Amino acid sequence: MADRTLRGMRLGSQSMQSEEGVEFADRQRARYRTHDGETFDVIFSADADLPDTWESPKSGREGTLLSPDGTPVDIVVGEIKAPRTHWDMLLERRTRDELEELLQERLELLRARRGGGERLGA
Repeated sequence: MADRTLRGMRLGSQSMQSEEGVEFADRQRARYRTHDGETFDVIFSADADLPDTWESPKSGREGTLLSPDGTPVDIVVGEIKAPRTHWDMLLERRTRDELEELLQERLELLRARRGGGERLGA
């Protein structure tokens, strides 16, 4: 009886599925190098566009993409637009003269609320 004991499996530790009939997607390996010389590989889908930079999983530093011969790939920097401010967006909708007129109207309204036309900020 001792020779015929049933052995169980640990739950969650092993998969009951096999890799039979599974077709893996095509992959490509990209190599990156940080400024301090650390190199690391990242696996991407074969049809993915490789990013110029990637964060190292070990050190957290940013690495630059290397070409297959080991030289850094030239990073093409496109035209960088300055972020639009609220003032820029306001000037797209109104002229300076219109803004001056609106400011005067609002100041008059505030002075009237305060009671008596006293100047703000004086």
